[in-house]
Amino acid sequence: MSQEEMSEKSYTGKADQVHVENINDVRPVGGVHEVVVQGSETLKAALEKEPPRPRSKRMLQLYLIVSVAYLCSSLNGYDGQLMGNMLVLPAFDSEFGASIVGIKAGYISAMYTIGGVCSLPFVGPAVDTFGRRAGMFFGCFSVVLGTIIEGTSGMTGSLGQFLGGRFLLGFGVSIAASAAPIYVCEISHPAYRGIMTGLYNTVYNVGAIAAAGSLRGGENYPGNASWLIPTWIQMVCSGIVCSLCFFLPESPRWLYTNGKQEQAAAVITKYHGLDDPDSIYLKMQMQEFGDELVLDGADKRWWDYRALFKDRASRYRLMCNLVLTVWGQWSGNGLTSYFMPAFLATAGVTDPTVVLDINLGTSFAGLFVSMTGATFVEKIGRRKLFYRILLVISFWWVLITITAGVFNNTGAKGAGDAAILFVNLFGITYSFGITPLQALYPVECLSYEQRAKGMAFSSLVVNAALMVNQFGLPVAIQNIGWKLYFVFIGWTLVESAVVYFFLVETKGRTLEELDEIFNAPNPRKASLAVKKVTLDSEAHVLNVEKLN
Repeated sequence: MSQEEMSEKSYTGKADQVHVENINDVRPVGGVHEVVVQGSETLKAALEKEPPRPRSKRMLQLYLIVSVAYLCSSLNGYDGQLMGNMLVLPAFDSEFGASIVGIKAGYISAMYTIGGVCSLPFVGPAVDTFGRRAGMFFGCFSVVLGTIIEGTSGMTGSLGQFLGGRFLLGFGVSIAASAAPIYVCEISHPAYRGIMTGLYNTVYNVGAIAAAGSLRGGENYPGNASWLIPTWIQMVCSGIVCSLCFFLPESPRWLYTNGKQEQAAAVITKYHGLDDPDSIYLKMQMQEFGDELVLDGADKRWWDYRALFKDRASRYRLMCNLVLTVWGQWSGNGLTSYFMPAFLATAGVTDPTVVLDINLGTSFAGLFVSMTGATFVEKIGRRKLFYRILLVISFWWVLITITAGVFNNTGAKGAGDAAILFVNLFGITYSFGITPLQALYPVECLSYEQRAKGMAFSSLVVNAALMVNQFGLPVAIQNIGWKLYFVFIGWTLVESAVVYFFLVETKGRTLEELDEIFNAPNPRKASLAVKKVTLDSEAHVLNVEKLN
């Protein structure tokens, strides 16, 4: 079926859609009712005409489908926990001469980041040319190869071989971590995009738990087995994704822009319309695809990155994307992942078993809290949640600095214990407010034409930010210790101000409807506009009145 025939086949009339801010704002007037909204005039009307059934057979299948993609998020969590705490193991230190601080710790950790940077030219072709599923496969296959190279370095004793494995791990994770959140965001039901994509990054903590548990268990084995066991386990999740990803349905947006409109309609009908060929969700999305998606855009040319910078709206989209990804790395969380042992040492905790126990407990808490936070991204809003969480994080850094300073000056055990408490509260706060946004908001901010290359560019920038952490933090801790924490107090306040004054709110709109926001003279103001929408008894929009 041609594109013209698809456009003519009943996918007409953009559905009336809204996001309800508060159920108390709905005021029935006979068969007519008013709804106060911050968002577009679409999803509410569709939801009233055809309420989704979250426990239906097709929706349960969709949850399982995105769960496979979620495993790509665990890869970063596993490595962050693994390398930070592997450095504390005596057998690893003896094998490669690495310690928890200093330049060698920096470049062992940073080789993973260097691999991520080098993957940039390959993300676009993998994800745009061959599809979102292929991007996940290529990335995870590289992780499997990297793990094999790392694991066999225990037999050769070669640091160069170990670093080569680290490079392939970073290379693969960068591709998989670009493809998977795009896939989840694009295939999620429009009513549940926020929570389904927000949950993606919470699985980071599943990887962290697996790494912390394997390190804790491996500690009881003599010699190199203490670090080789957790190293080999690193390939489990990527192996599962490689085995299953081509059994998943492809993103309907990728199918549509690659001349497979019938297949795109079939995916939407099955998983969003629950097998109803007359579903309002099918008509709504196919109409939006026809109106907004560019069939011959830069996503069809692997070398063309102009879509990221071609106009003001494109640059504003990229700025919003990069602010969240970079702020997510520079808020001090590097000290609670890669360099947690060095941080704990400034608070008087040096016993390897205690360090591993603390990290395992922190990872479990992070999983629970981040999953809870994912349920609030629609209720609170992305922008509001982000800048408020950064303010709370700044407060925790004040308390961490005070208690760590007292411990280092007096040696008081109570002060060291308090510093550990506050850094765990910092981690809980970060997990609640930032972890769910890290996969959701950057993908939402990019147009379809930008999405794969934009996530690749974002990966380049975030890897550069990580290199600052991985080379700078161990040296800074070694040289100035707890006084480094003053930097985080001021910097998180700056981060919060940037989010408040410049970032847009994306809740309450479909991905395609965000074009209107970014094309506005003031995108942030446009995204916060509140309207009163009048609907009739059949959820048709009768009137829209702006309230601010």
